[in-house]
Amino acid sequence: MRGEELTPWLIRYAYERGAFPMTVGDDNVEWFQPNMRALLPITGIHVSKSLQRNIRKQVYEVRFDTAFEEVMRGCLRPGENWISEDFIRVYTEIHHKGWAHCGEAWQDGKLCGGVYGLSLGSCFCAESMFHRETDASKVVLHALVERCRELGFTVFDAQIINPHLASLGAFEVPHLTYMRVLRTALKDETPWSKSQEPRIYRGR
Repeated sequence: MRGEELTPWLIRYAYERGAFPMTVGDDNVEWFQPNMRALLPITGIHVSKSLQRNIRKQVYEVRFDTAFEEVMRGCLRPGENWISEDFIRVYTEIHHKGWAHCGEAWQDGKLCGGVYGLSLGSCFCAESMFHRETDASKVVLHALVERCRELGFTVFDAQIINPHLASLGAFEVPHLTYMRVLRTALKDETPWSKSQEPRIYRGR
């Protein structure tokens, strides 16, 4: 399908079934449902000594939901990107509807790092993160997981494992296990998962 066909309804429908979109090639969108799903512990990420120092010293000011589109654009990579203008359009629309959120690391009035994702029931589905200064994305990810736990989230989805996520404590579960915990999470609600549109999930 084409990126222009993405809608909030379609995004929610896919995520509630364990799938997520990525732009592939010339604005074509493909849907992925990996056999193994990466999760981060809702109890908190692994914090190294250097990261702990930066958190303790408050090197960055952490904010939530003050610059959603800017965070998404910060996640764009040089060259090929799975995030397209249509992704930015539809996820920003979802943000305005109340179930897409971001964490931000600021320093001297500049956005230095961020993470964004979707809130579905008590599952937070992290999409992407970026940093422009040392440890900025780690600081904000740490704060985002903490905030999610405080708000009543039970699952923090990181989609696909990589060495960086593994170093922060991410682990993998089989797709069927992920779907079980997702179905349970979809029955819950948090202040961040309240939306202006009705839920789609109708599972037992």
